This record gives sequence, C-alpha cells and structure tokens, in this order.
Amino acid sequence: MKINIVVIGKYIIDGYLCSRGFQFSIISPRVFIGGAGDIFHGGGEAADLSQPIDVALLDATVSAFYGTGSKEERAAADHILRDLQNNPEMWLQVVHILSNTQSLNTKFFALQVLEGVIKYRWNALPAEQRDGMKNYISEVIVKLSSDEVCFRRERLYVNKLNIILVQILKHEWPARWRSFIPDLVAAAKTSETICENCMAILKLLSEEVFDFSRGEMTQQKIKELKQSLNSEFQLIHELCLYVLSASQRAELIRATLATLHAFLSWIPLGYIFESPLLETLLKFFPVPAYRNLTLQCLTEIAALSFGDFYNVQYVKMYTIFMVQLQAIVPPTTNFLDAYANGNRGAGLHSKLGIVFHIILQDDILVPGCNSHIRVLESSQENISALLLGLEYLINISYVDDTEVFKVCLDYWNSLVLELFEAHHNLENPAATANMMGLQMPVLPGMVDRLGSQIMQRRQLYAGPMSKLRLLMICRMAKPEEVLIVEDENGNIVRETMKDNDVLVQYKIMRETLIYLAHLDHEDTEKQMLKKLSKQLSGEDWTWNNLNTLCWAIGSISGSMMEEQENRFLVMVIRDLLNLCEITKGKDNKAVIASNIMYVVGQYPRFLRAHWKFLKTVVNKLFEFMHETHPGVQDMACDTFLKIVQKCKRKFVIVQVGENEPFVSELLTTLPATIGDLEPHQIHSFYESVSHMIQAESDPLKRDEFLQRLMELPNQKWAEIIGQARQSVDFLKDQDVIRAVLNIAVQVKRETLKLIETFLDKAEDQPHIGKQFVPPMMDPVLGDYARNLPDARESEVLSLFATIINKYKATMIEDVPRIFEAVFQCTLEMITKNFEDYPEHRLKFFSLLRAIATHCFPALIHLSSEQLCGVISNFVSIIWAFRHTERNIAETGLNLLLEMLKNFQASEFCNQFYRTYFLTIEQEIFAVLTDTFHKPGFKLHVLVLQHLFSLVESGGLTEPLWDVATVSYPYPNNGMFVREYTIKLLSSSFPNMTTTEVTQFVNGLFESRADLSSFKDHIRDFLIQSKEFSAQDNKDLYAEEAAAQRERERQRMLSIPGLIAPNEIQDEMVDS
Repeated sequence: MKINIVVIGKYIIDGYLCSRGFQFSIISPRVFIGGAGDIFHGGGEAADLSQPIDVALLDATVSAFYGTGSKEERAAADHILRDLQNNPEMWLQVVHILSNTQSLNTKFFALQVLEGVIKYRWNALPAEQRDGMKNYISEVIVKLSSDEVCFRRERLYVNKLNIILVQILKHEWPARWRSFIPDLVAAAKTSETICENCMAILKLLSEEVFDFSRGEMTQQKIKELKQSLNSEFQLIHELCLYVLSASQRAELIRATLATLHAFLSWIPLGYIFESPLLETLLKFFPVPAYRNLTLQCLTEIAALSFGDFYNVQYVKMYTIFMVQLQAIVPPTTNFLDAYANGNRGAGLHSKLGIVFHIILQDDILVPGCNSHIRVLESSQENISALLLGLEYLINISYVDDTEVFKVCLDYWNSLVLELFEAHHNLENPAATANMMGLQMPVLPGMVDRLGSQIMQRRQLYAGPMSKLRLLMICRMAKPEEVLIVEDENGNIVRETMKDNDVLVQYKIMRETLIYLAHLDHEDTEKQMLKKLSKQLSGEDWTWNNLNTLCWAIGSISGSMMEEQENRFLVMVIRDLLNLCEITKGKDNKAVIASNIMYVVGQYPRFLRAHWKFLKTVVNKLFEFMHETHPGVQDMACDTFLKIVQKCKRKFVIVQVGENEPFVSELLTTLPATIGDLEPHQIHSFYESVSHMIQAESDPLKRDEFLQRLMELPNQKWAEIIGQARQSVDFLKDQDVIRAVLNIAVQVKRETLKLIETFLDKAEDQPHIGKQFVPPMMDPVLGDYARNLPDARESEVLSLFATIINKYKATMIEDVPRIFEAVFQCTLEMITKNFEDYPEHRLKFFSLLRAIATHCFPALIHLSSEQLCGVISNFVSIIWAFRHTERNIAETGLNLLLEMLKNFQASEFCNQFYRTYFLTIEQEIFAVLTDTFHKPGFKLHVLVLQHLFSLVESGGLTEPLWDVATVSYPYPNNGMFVREYTIKLLSSSFPNMTTTEVTQFVNGLFESRADLSSFKDHIRDFLIQSKEFSAQDNKDLYAEEAAAQRERERQRMLSIPGLIAPNEIQDEMVDS
C-alpha cells in the first residue's frame, strides 16, 4: 500500500506508519521521497538489491532527516533510513552511494552502514568482498588527500574514511595485510598532503591499539597488534624524523607531532634517547605554533620508566627545557594575572602543569626505579633547576582554573606522599632503602646514613613545602559536611546539590595536607594561626578566605599529637567564637557559624578531653538551631549528632562543677531548644539524645531519661485520643487522619525493627530462639498473610530473614509455617512488573537466601504441594536476577548459587538439574550479555563455572537431554552441554562464526577449574561478541577494583589522620 501526497513549496511526509507494510511518498515540484523499497530502482514493497540504489532519492531522504521540516517529515525519513540501515545487504550499495553523491550527510550514512558491517560481520564476509572494500577505501583516501584543495575541503569526509580504514585494519592487519605499514610509509613520501593524512591514520591506529583496545578487542588480538607495531616502528620513526627535519609545512609538522605523541608512550626507548628525536623536539618548543604539541610529546617522554640508562639524556632534556621556558615565561611572571588577562603565558598553564607533573614525578610504585626527581637531586646545578620547576608549579597552582589545578594537585599529592613515606618508614630501614631505590640487604651501619639522607631531602624541600601548605590552605575544597555556600549572586544559601568533583578534590587536598602536616606540624600550625589572626584583624577577611582556612583546619584532624592538637584547637575555637561575636551581619554570622560547626565536628578527641569546651560548643549549636538562615539549622543538627555519637558518655555523667548530667539539663529545656526546628530536624535531634541515653549504664536512670524524652510526642498522642473520645468527628479531619495513619504505620514498622535488632543482638541465642520466636509467629505472620498487599509490611520478611540467619538450623521446623504465610502472597505482589513493592522484592529474596543457606533440608521436607510450589516457582529466582535493580539482581544470583550447591548435594540433584540446567544456563548467558546487568558479572561467572564444572565432574548420573525426543545418544552430559551451548550462542550471535563460538565453549570447559582464567575467557567473549563497548566495561573488573580499594583503605588506616576520626567505626569509649 502506498500513500502519495502533493505538497507545494516544502516536504511533508504524512501518514507515517511504523509497519513496514506501508511506504511513504512525497511528490513536490523538485523531490520524491519514497519508502525503503522506492529508493531502489523499480520501487516495490521491498528493497531490490539487485539494482543500484537511487542516490538522488537517498540524498532527498537524508536531507529530510537533517532538515528543518515538520516532526512527521523527519520521523518518516528516520524510519526509511533505519529500514535501509537494518537491511543486511545494504552495505553492498556503499561504493555506489559514495561514488555518486555529493552530500556529506549521505556519505556519512553510507559509511555508518559500512562501519556496522566491519564491526559485526567482517570476518564472515567472502575474501573477495573484504579485499574489494579494503582497496576501494584506500584508493578514495589517496585520491582525496593527493590534492591539497580537495583535502582541506573534504577533511571531515577523509577523517571518517580514516576511521573506517583503521577499523578494517583491526581485522586484516597483520595477518591478511602484512604490507600495510611499508605501503603507508611509501605513499607518505609521494606528497605532503598524503603524508599529513598518513600521520593521522597512524595516530588513529596507535590510539585504537594502545588506548582504546580494552573492551574492543580480545587480549590475544591486542598483543598481536602491539607486537606488529613495535616490529615495524623503525619505518614510522624514520618518516617522522624526516618530516620534522625537512618539511616547512606547518600542518604537516603539527600532524607529525600529534602522531609522535600517540606513539611515544610505548615505542622502544632507543628510538627516543639514541636518536635525534629528543633534540629535534626541544627545537620546536620555542615556536608558538608547535609549543603545545611539543609539550605533550615531552610529557609522554618524561612519563617513561627507564631506570638509570638514560639519566644523562633526561637531565639534559630538563635543563634545556627550563632555559627555554624562562625565555618564554619569566619566573617573575604573575601567573594569576597572566591567566586572567589572557596574555601569552595563559595558554601554557595547563600544559606546563602536566609537563612539570610528569618531569618531576617520583615513581614510588616501582621498587628499584631511580625516579626522575632523584636524578635532578644529584648536583647543585640540577637542584637549582629542580627548585625553579617547583616554583613554577606552585605559581601555576594559584591559577583560577579547576582543570589546571587538578593537574597540579595530582603532582603535589604524589610528591608529598613520597616525602612522607620516607619519613614514616624511618623505623623500617628496609622499607626506606626500597623507597630510595636500593635493592640490597640493609646493614646496621646503613641505618644512620639512610636517616641522614632522608633528613637532608626534607630540608631540601622545606621551602617549597611551606609554600605548598599555604597553597593548600588558600585553595582547600569544600567538605561534604558544609551545607552553607555562596551562590553565583554572592548570597549565602543552603546547598541544594552535592558537587562530586569538589568532593573528590577535597579528598585529595585533605590527604595532601595531612602528609604536609606530618612533615612539619609546627609550620602547618603557624601558617593556619597566622591566617586566622588576619581574619580577626580584618586584614584578610572574606567569606572564601575564612571558609578555606577552616576547611583546612578541620581536614588535618587526627594528624597531630594529642597535646599539640589540644593547644592548637583551643586557640582556633577561641578566635572563631570571638570572630562570631565581633562580626556584624546575618550572612557573615552564618558563614562563621558554619565554619565553627565544621571545625568542632572534626575533633571529637579534643572535645572528649575538654568538657567545658564541649558544653560551650553544644550550647552554641543550640543557639544556631534558632537561626533561620538557610542551612544553619540543618548543619547544627548534623553536627550535634556527629559530636554526640563520639562523646555520648560525657553527657550522662555528672561533670566537675555541675549538679546534674547534661542530658538531664537538656531534657528540661527540650521544648524550647527544638521550638524552631522542622520535623526532620527534630527527628535528628531525638536521635542524638537517644545516643546519649544509650550511654547511661544505670537502667533506672536510662528509663527515666527515655520517659522524659518521649513526653512531648506522648502528650501529642494523648491530645488526639482525648479529642477523639469527645467527638469521633475529630478523626474525620484529613490532617488528623494523616497523622494517625503515619503514627500507626511507623509504630508497626519500628516495632518490627526493634524486635529484629533485639534478636540480632541477643547473646543467649538458643534460649531466645526457643522462647521468644514461636509466640510471635502467629500474630506477625498471620497479620502479613491476611492483609491487603499494600498493608503488608516488608519488615516482616526482613525480620524472619534475620531470625533464620541468627538461629540457623534450629529454625528448620518453622520454615514450612513461614513459607505458607509469605511465599505465595509475596510472589503475587512482585511478579506483576519490575517496579511495584521494591522493598518487598529485596527482602523476599533475602529471606529465601537465608532459608536456602541455613535451612535447606526444610525445603526438601516440605509437603509435596509446597515442594512443587517451590520448584515450580524456581522461575522467581530467575526473575530476580533479571531485575535491573542491582541489589535485587545480586540477591537473586546469590540465592541461585546457594540453591545450586544445595541441590547438588541432595537426593533431588538429578531431578532438579534435569528440569532447570538448560534454563539456568540460557538465562545466565542472557543477563551476562546484557549491558544493564554488567554489575553482576562476578556472580554470572560463578554460576557458569558451577554449571560447567558439575557436568564434567560426573555428579549428574542421569542425562540432561530428553531421551524420548533426542535420538542421538550422547556419551555424557558434558558432550551434550557443549553442543547445546554452541547452538545457543551461534543463534544468539550471528556475527560470530561457528569456529569462534566453538573455541569459546571449549575454552569454558578447559578453564573451568581456574576462576581467573575462566573470567578472562568470558571477558574476551563479551568483547568478541561486540555486546559491550570500550567505555562502559569497568563493571567487568569490579572485583579487582574492590580489592584495590580495600588495600588503599588499609594503607590509609596506618597513617594518623588520613581517615577522619568521624569516619572510623569504633566504640570511641570515653575515659
């Protein structure tokens, strides 16, 4: 069926129908746009690929898609183009389209079609088709880049062709195109514009192999391409040197420098240090047109690890670079003004920051590697150049540009860490020697010499480190706890959204400042107190200056000795309180209040040791709770909670000079204290007081405090009940109904949580389990089973999961009762879709996992009806790990693993696996290759490893195939599963050949005993199947990343102050 519409003056595509049975036509004075079939000569209902495509009609369709016409017109064009793109034979028309169109958008459309074929189907194409396309693309590139005018005009098109060629190379080179590099170099020597484009191709190739290969190619393919590039780099090296020495064309020189930058990180070092390359690069640095690219190249060279072999060349490079830099940007330059004014120094800041970062880096992660900065410490002349470089970097660090500062900060963090580690390891001579690159046994006489060398190094860097402390103080990022910020209009407001970049920056700056504090506590304290005195005098008073200073003071908590910290903090808090008294203006006072609260919240150790200060601070927080300036009350409540959690015991004992515990005094004035707080703030306040009461060891006093705390809410409840008794109509008020329902639901939920917490913490487990649990089962489970779905409390599921996890096998007899009450009714609630009852979903599967882990025999001994229900609803577990909510999917996968292991050891092993083995394998492969489920990769691998190990172990004594319908008698289950898996994956991934799939499946069986190899094998398959792209594969390596994070945390715990006292999970018992 065809719909034709005549339009005057513009295109309108009407009657847009999604069904492919309809075609669309536009008849205008100039253009006809048809359905996918109409674009081919002969029209018709389907695309006739035996005839060349009508390029004019395709141009019109593409033009309509990118045009400014109606929404319907673009939608219809989009539908037609999608039909064409999805046609598996469409790529055969690419050469015809490229040869006959002048439209750049149409060319890009054709190349997009071709790119899909290269990515997914290239190896499945006949050799003559692959060679034909490869040769055509090469010829077009050479033709377009031979003429400079054409090359500049068609640059976007040529760039896309280059990308297509590199995609082909990833399949063809080196095995089927061994002459590629020689051919390319030979072509580059025929013309400067061809040479410029050849440089672009080489750059793309290097980036694809070395930068973007992870997640795009298998490990074996990456290794093969790297070896080929290394072995043939001599030709490329000679070409680059020839161009840089002989060419006068700026575009070609820039292209060559960009290509070198892509290659320098991996080429053999001899090509850099034993050739004229380094000297040539340094000649280009003073030339403005090439300066940034040259800096990038020097950065790559400086980042290389080369031991002691090229120290002379390295020092020469640095000294020449510094001489040239001083001529370009004199040391006296004010970088802050230069950047603000945009003069000649400004454009260099980011690149200079990077190059100094790399040139002066100290690689403490490579034992025995004589790092760059140590080479420059070898003579007085070199030391002068080194200190000058550090001075440049400090000045650059003050530039008001976040990206520039990040680069500089990374370097400062690495340098200060190295200096601190050497200082910190003085008591461990072997570690110190290793840090300094000495791989030898440490003799007793060496210890003093090592210590002396370390002290000399500290002295050498004392000046730059003092300037760096001031820099960190002046530019300290905002911590997460601070809720009061200055907006773009200069007003003080409550922060509405966290800036993750700022939080990351704060973490690095805090770590750096703590290392600096350890290196010289006196200088750190001196600089901070000096800055604070300038705030009091008004000499340096600004909101930003006070903020960064206080954030810096709070960030070094725990890094000083207790006595020094006490003395320091007394002066800081005293000055801040004085500043708050003498400063006028609500905004000013809000800023000071925010900083006081932040600082005191970071020093619980000090507050525990100084009751009067603690009481003064808490009373000040109570004052701030009446301050209605946005954010002040929230921050006051947050800080109060933080302080109470770490100092709670101090509030329940009678302190010297006091008549009663502070908590008693607080409860007396409670109504007035919370009078101006919002409901969520009152909840936080009550939580804080509850922590205090918890610290009271006398049960009678604890009960008294608790009763006094609850007087206000109990009084409110009593008022509601009293008025309801007088008139039932009172309960019809919407606000009253809402309040009563909220209280009832909360009471029910919190009661269940209270029971759960009590049982979880109970010490006399068997007694509690036998005496306490049975009586509550009927009211709790019965209420859950009888209620409407919306009234069922998910905490019931959580409670019984906790009970089973706590009392384990002693609960076996009660499992049938639990099952009867919750299983079927909960399953009906959560299997209708993926959105309803999210809390019930997670807690239901957590309960099932607890039962499978600790009470599996109870499942086996369920009544036949219940057991059939469990087995028939095994699909609910599959449904769980299909869920896109990460925690639900992980719970389902963990439950699946428990069930698989338990059924393997049970008498129902054959029955269970015969029913579900193939279903589980199919479903696991489905989620494994679904990008929405990448976070579950580790568990997907464990399930597959279990399945393949099981069939090879001989644990299944009955066939997994249906003997009644499968005529072929497989010798064992292993052979059957191999063949089934090959068929499953071959049908799911038509872009992979049968040979590739077979190799993968055989690899699964061969590597099943080694989890690491098994995991790597599956990663390669995901890349080879093209299901995952390079930019989103971090979840495939999540397990390794988690292990690295834990190692980093253990390192941080060993350094005082590096983890803030408030972040350390301990009891913090008050003395």
